[in-house]
Amino acid sequence: MKDIAVSDVRSFVILGHPGSGKTSLCDAMLFKMGLNDRIGSVSAGSSMSDFTDEEISRKSSVYAQSFTGVINDGGKKNQIIVMDAPGVDDFVGQVICACRAVNSALIAVDASSGIQVGTTKMWRRTQGVPRGIVITGLDKENTSFEKALTDIQQAWGSKCVPAIVFADGKFIDVLSEANPPAQAKELVEKSRNALIECAAEGDDAMLEKYLGGEKLSEEEISAGLRKAVLKGTLAPVFPVMALNGEGVSELLQKIARLFPSPADDPVKDAQGKPVNPDPEVPLVAYVWRTVTDPYAGKLAYLRICSGTLKENMEVMNVTKGGKERIGALLVPHGKKPVAGADAKAGDIIALPKLKNTSMNDVLCAAGQKVEFSPLAFPHPVVSMAVFAKEQSDEDKIGMALARVAEDDPTLKVERRVDTKEVVISGMGDAHLDVALDVMKRRSNVHAEYRVPKVPYKETVTAIGEGHYKHKKQSGGRGQYAEVYCKVAPKKPEETEWFVDEVVGGVIPRNFIPACEKGFMEAMPHGVLAGYQVVDVKVIVYDGSYHDVDSSEIAFKIAASRAMKEALTKARPVLLEPVMLAKVMVPDQYMGDINGDLNHRRGRILGVEIEDGMQVITAEVPMAEMFRYCSELRSMTGGRGSFEMSFARYDIVPSNMAQKVMAGAEKVKEEEE
Repeated sequence: MKDIAVSDVRSFVILGHPGSGKTSLCDAMLFKMGLNDRIGSVSAGSSMSDFTDEEISRKSSVYAQSFTGVINDGGKKNQIIVMDAPGVDDFVGQVICACRAVNSALIAVDASSGIQVGTTKMWRRTQGVPRGIVITGLDKENTSFEKALTDIQQAWGSKCVPAIVFADGKFIDVLSEANPPAQAKELVEKSRNALIECAAEGDDAMLEKYLGGEKLSEEEISAGLRKAVLKGTLAPVFPVMALNGEGVSELLQKIARLFPSPADDPVKDAQGKPVNPDPEVPLVAYVWRTVTDPYAGKLAYLRICSGTLKENMEVMNVTKGGKERIGALLVPHGKKPVAGADAKAGDIIALPKLKNTSMNDVLCAAGQKVEFSPLAFPHPVVSMAVFAKEQSDEDKIGMALARVAEDDPTLKVERRVDTKEVVISGMGDAHLDVALDVMKRRSNVHAEYRVPKVPYKETVTAIGEGHYKHKKQSGGRGQYAEVYCKVAPKKPEETEWFVDEVVGGVIPRNFIPACEKGFMEAMPHGVLAGYQVVDVKVIVYDGSYHDVDSSEIAFKIAASRAMKEALTKARPVLLEPVMLAKVMVPDQYMGDINGDLNHRRGRILGVEIEDGMQVITAEVPMAEMFRYCSELRSMTGGRGSFEMSFARYDIVPSNMAQKVMAGAEKVKEEEE
């Protein structure tokens, strides 16, 4: 906004465990800033933040949503950018994007439930980010601000100091209240001393003044506390009653005074250099999210890092190397974004109809070139095969899924040639369910999930010889070709899989390429269960031909059949994909998780401690991991999580191989 300086802009994301009151708090803030004429309700489906069909039906946040408003604090205007983000693990990609777009985080702790699994995860995720803590749910029965504060300080340390205290039904400003209620007097005085000391420690002149017994001014204290929050030595604590809006105005005023601005905490480029947040310098903006909006089409959400963005401005996409013409500027505002005239450093803006701009792209004024580290997302942990419910939708599924995945970097879609399936991978069952709902709504494609087939492969463990004579005579010109070949395991350092050892012209040179094609055509269908053959070397060494009846097609057929025979004699084995899993659980679940991984044929490689959690690294066959995400959460009460990536292929144990081959034979019979 033109009349508000960058130093008076505050941007933060509200994070926490599902159900901790994040969205209710966001709605209450929007009402206090005059962005809504009433406090929205998640349960009633009237929330400004949770407005999509997926969120209304689930009564839970699925997407990160930002809003921009203004508060008046003692005659001074502050621009407030508040972002609501999901608490469910499945939508962690939205949290990662949101944290890149703002300067600070506000961690919500429900007073009735205390610090829960999701709360701890969000606290760990925001390490290095300036943050505060808001205690919600104080209007519930049997809740206590002091008990919640004690739990927070025990978990996260003495740097968690209340800036506002809730006592006797009142919200008490620790720094300005001269006569607090008797039952809160000790806590208020203790907190005030801690805040003033924290403010003084960040500045030598202020510390000398404080130690000399001089009184610090309100402006000095606020500036010192803002530095402390930025450095991470202070995490101010605030109480609210979001459902009825109590304490929300006080919270917004404290955020304006204590949280850093884009001028205090400028965005850093890929080399770690701060980008000048002055609105008068050339433009630098970062695309942190893209969305396909049903009304506005595709929107690119930008964080303005430097300079000013205006309508009809031409900018360079320095990531892709093309130009973009800026049309309308939209300020995110729930279901219906509002038009904006310009955007300066610190602002979040949405741009419609950009030609070739996507997430992680950087837009700059002509002559500027700035690079940022791209957002890093965890690997998907759940995969499902997608099938059309109706035959008419089969050809549409690939395109419909690609459109959904384009907006969500934690969704991966691939068409597996070996299993003839379209597979979608994401962060959990709820994540995939939402993807199906979005696909149905956007593309009118009705689909369902099934557990995907395992992409097994086949190889050989010994040398085998094969021979086939193709001889066919049915009147006129016949067909004749004879091929002798060997197959052997191909060593990793070997680059060539086909070797020609034919001598004496027993197979003419012009038919050798036909033999190679025949061997290649035999590769996709192994002799055990019909899976692709890999890591084999094929040697053609003998054969015979006929001057008239030999042809390319005849040698291709002979080579293919000879190779099939050779494979059966070379001790073929099934290979299965093995995943590298990194499982993070609290101490008390170690025995159960280790036992479960062993039951899944896992091989534990090591155990480490990371952020107070036990981290088990193991190799586990893919076939055992399709339902692991939901089962791990069930075993650990939601406190466990894991990451997974492909490691290698390994030989399937004989007992399992028999089951796989029997299943493949059954499928073959059904198809026939």
